Amino acid sequence: MTDATVSSPAPTRARSFPKVNSRAVVMAIYLIFLLLPIYWLVNMSLKTNNEILGSFTLWPRDLTFANYVTILTDPAWYMGYVNTLIYVVMNTVISLSVALPAAYAFSRYHFMGDKHLFFWLLTNRMAPPAVFALPFFQLYSSVGLFDTHIAVALAHCLFNVPLAVWILEGFMRGVPKEIDETAYIDGYSFGGFFVKIFMPLISSGIGVAAFFCFMFSWVELLLSRTLTTVNAKPIAATMTRTVGAAGVDWGVLAAAGVLTIVPGALVIYFVRNYIAKGFALGRV
Repeated sequence: MTDATVSSPAPTRARSFPKVNSRAVVMAIYLIFLLLPIYWLVNMSLKTNNEILGSFTLWPRDLTFANYVTILTDPAWYMGYVNTLIYVVMNTVISLSVALPAAYAFSRYHFMGDKHLFFWLLTNRMAPPAVFALPFFQLYSSVGLFDTHIAVALAHCLFNVPLAVWILEGFMRGVPKEIDETAYIDGYSFGGFFVKIFMPLISSGIGVAAFFCFMFSWVELLLSRTLTTVNAKPIAATMTRTVGAAGVDWGVLAAAGVLTIVPGALVIYFVRNYIAKGFALGRV
């Protein structure tokens, strides 16, 4: 009698699931969280007020560009952007013009109270704008600068100059002093050396400082609204016009918000490499 051979069951293979990249998941969640408010703002800007208040929709059912047409054709709206750009550019130029020699002095020379003065500059950046709103209002009203672009530009220098000095001083400290001495031996004057040799060496720092001066001046509301009424009224103050007897014009307000983001996005695009260098140097 032969032994019956019993066939053993084939081993079952474990199911293999694709590996999930945790970094990709975290980045996707972060991007969704970051872009969701911007998408919703654009979504609202392409809707009518009836659709915004009537029902919840993920995209416009009745696509309309009337809100953007209102902003781009009404002088009361588009002049807000013009006024904001004027005093922001003025503030950026003034802040850099003052911060460059100041940062050079802090990075190259040692004098009595230099550290205390440097810290005092930073305390101006720490103070809230509301502290200086009333003094600036009284001062500019007395000298005839109220409701002018230069008034807002000078007021924002109180915060942007210390920030620019702090950023530029770190970049300048990384440039060896021997370059200064070599330029003087070659016959350069201080002005020629500073413009032709030194500034190109810290161009990334100038770009970073200009970016932050532009952005802080662009988003600041309290001082710009307090120091202006009509002629230099910024877009942030103009956006309050959407509140009236009929309620809030949500569509126009959303369109104004979208157009307000555009200049900042363009500035970030053009100085993105400089900002990366600033983070690498630890000054941003």
